[in-house]
Amino acid sequence: MQSNSYNRSIPQVWRVAILGVIAALPATVIINWLPNSEANIGGGAMIIGSILAGGFAATRSVEPSAAGLRTGFLGGMIAVSEFLITEGTTLMWSLNLTVFFFIAVVMPLCTSPFFGMIFGRIGGWIASAVTESRGSLC
Repeated sequence: MQSNSYNRSIPQVWRVAILGVIAALPATVIINWLPNSEANIGGGAMIIGSILAGGFAATRSVEPSAAGLRTGFLGGMIAVSEFLITEGTTLMWSLNLTVFFFIAVVMPLCTSPFFGMIFGRIGGWIASAVTESRGSLC
């Protein structure tokens, strides 16, 4: 019997995190259409994606905070990449700007997993509450 090593190469918690980021992209686009909305893709992936990943994780017996932490990290990477593509190509790079940019990159990459973990727990709590309330109705 041939084993399918492709499905086993990515841990379950990372699969849930990637699923949360991908599922958050349409919601972020819809939120950005609202009047006076300044939502960006990185923030949407960090917050909405972590909530969704926490909900997916709770139903798949994965720790919601771990999935949210990884989703927050992916959202931070998207935010930094978005800044590099949009603003980084138009700047005149001096030494001061390079040092400032390095500090400005480290800050979101350190804080986004923390926010992702918090919103992942919130998403897991919501999913648990909904499944418990549905179980009591049956």
